[in-house]
Amino acid sequence: MNRFPAARAKRPLAMTGALAAALTLAACGGGDATGTGEPAGPPQAGGTLRYGLSSAPTCSDPAQSSTNQTIYVTRQIVDSLVDQDPDSGQLRPWLADTWSVSQDAKQFTFHLKDGVTFSDGTPLTADSVRRNLDSIVALGGVKAPLAASYLAGYAGSTVLDPRTVRVDFAAPNAQFLQATSTPQLGIQSDATVAKAADDRCLGANIGSGPFTYAEWKQGASATLTKRAGYAWGSAVFATQGEAHLDKIVFTVVPESGVRTGSLASGQLDVVSDALPQDIPQIEGGGGRVQFTANPGIPFGLQANVTRGPLRDPAVRAALVAAIDRKELVDTVLGPQFKPASSVLASRTPGYVDLSARVKYDPDAAKKQLEQAGWAPGADGIRVKDGQRLGAGVIFAPVFAANQPILELTQQQLRAVGFDLRLEPLSVAESTVRQNAKDFDFNYYNSTRADGDILRTTFAVDQRNLNARGPAEPLDALLSQQLAATDPAARSRIIGDAQTAVLDQGLWIPTIELSQAIGVGKAVAGVRFEASARLQFHDTWLKR
Repeated sequence: MNRFPAARAKRPLAMTGALAAALTLAACGGGDATGTGEPAGPPQAGGTLRYGLSSAPTCSDPAQSSTNQTIYVTRQIVDSLVDQDPDSGQLRPWLADTWSVSQDAKQFTFHLKDGVTFSDGTPLTADSVRRNLDSIVALGGVKAPLAASYLAGYAGSTVLDPRTVRVDFAAPNAQFLQATSTPQLGIQSDATVAKAADDRCLGANIGSGPFTYAEWKQGASATLTKRAGYAWGSAVFATQGEAHLDKIVFTVVPESGVRTGSLASGQLDVVSDALPQDIPQIEGGGGRVQFTANPGIPFGLQANVTRGPLRDPAVRAALVAAIDRKELVDTVLGPQFKPASSVLASRTPGYVDLSARVKYDPDAAKKQLEQAGWAPGADGIRVKDGQRLGAGVIFAPVFAANQPILELTQQQLRAVGFDLRLEPLSVAESTVRQNAKDFDFNYYNSTRADGDILRTTFAVDQRNLNARGPAEPLDALLSQQLAATDPAARSRIIGDAQTAVLDQGLWIPTIELSQAIGVGKAVAGVRFEASARLQFHDTWLKR
């Protein structure tokens, strides 16, 4: 990792280069654009960007954000300690201009930039960082599942001087440095982090980011305004200083056709979840579609291994072979998407190609089910000891194609004798069911540009939506990668963990998510950050 500036080279910087190398993305890029391309010329200041979200943001607090549509909003109001370059995967300065990591990956020291203020005028200090991290631990895994998972083993933060803070962990935590680049660990003011969890979701959050909240209407819209005097942007940003836009207005437009029509007619400037059938209309209006593949956990079915037939590992293994992932992509999505080929998406550091095991083989699936004692019933659905072979799957509309993908998956599984029952829910309903582990299958994806996402998803002491007990070697592997300071060694452990997850049938992969954003002809500088979420600091409108 590069250290900035050179004058601070005497600070302890053990193993930072190794960590940076470990965080390099397997396949990188900020998104390819189709169509006519964006406007040329120097950025123009001013204007209001009108953005159409495909689902409602759930909470204005970045620490409690989990869905892409929510993070598109919350990312804009907070800065992070470091940033991750979407092209190289390297970590770059943001609020911290230098940092160091101890040899045992238990201590992380950050030296903050001078002169940074929150939008209420209060200064960013080392104590602000301490208060933020302490508050996330207090929020806990129910309110802030992603943020809390990044702080597993947090032992506290020590203010060394007004601009230097040391973060300590009880055990090695090699993933933490990359985690500080996520919006969930974005830094907010003392006044904000002192609030109760629910009060932090009401749109009054105060950050140091390039935009501030002007209005928050739960379930309907959010309006952001440019932060005057912003002068401490990420080293990844194309330009420094204030954002170009005066304002961003996010509105919720659930219907894909309505979003597309509004973009084509000029009522919206950018829209989420542009589907393949939308592209001709978008390009016909002079716009384009920008794509980027998400790192992290691909979409898939996570089994509650304590429920019904899913208690049998043979059933779970058979279902991996029963799904035709290429058909899902070809029928529902299009060539910008990829069939899942592992428990990690292919852009994730440490990804291992397990496509030889994650492949469509319905005959093998039928044979496995027959060997496990499941015989075809009168209607084609298999039975054993009077029990039908089937399970429900809960899912939320966080991605427009979720329902059609699951409808086609339902047909594919029925062909081998499995009855998949679809249970669409709102995001709030889905969260309640997940927290109670009240489901058979849970269908979702999770985005992060670090292989540690396996731990936060599958470890028995994390969310553990599989509801399983401790298992070797999986839990041992997920812990070992936190202590691996050598990038190659860490990648090998993460690779072994992917195989272990698949061996136990804890995840049945379907497709890799790509963000597909419809962009109007007058919009330039819409950029995806390393975890495939949008960053609007460099966005501008040609007028």
